[in-house]
Amino acid sequence: MNRLKALFGLFVVVAITYTAWMLLPLYVNNYQFQDDIRNEALMNSYTNKTEQDIRNTLAKKAAEYGIPLKAEQINVQRNGPELSIWADYTVHVDLPGFPLDLRFHPATKNKRI
Repeated sequence: MNRLKALFGLFVVVAITYTAWMLLPLYVNNYQFQDDIRNEALMNSYTNKTEQDIRNTLAKKAAEYGIPLKAEQINVQRNGPELSIWADYTVHVDLPGFPLDLRFHPATKNKRI
């Protein structure tokens, strides 16, 4: 009985480690992309860079992180002194016996003072 408990405990530890190994990089990449969006909004609130140029820059950053985003999926909107950037994307993860779709919504809004 003790051997069965030990095997079950080992299985649980391996399952948690594997799940973290699969999911943690996706969340870290999203966090880094969110940070890039904030930086882009901050820097471009004071420049005349076009919305399409901002989209292209962020699409390249997303590709660096392995995020499945195209430039057309990144929304950039200037409204007077305000610059808003947001994107929605989904990443499919195949966990054994439990396929999972993670939805991410990185966004920011920056206003000139």
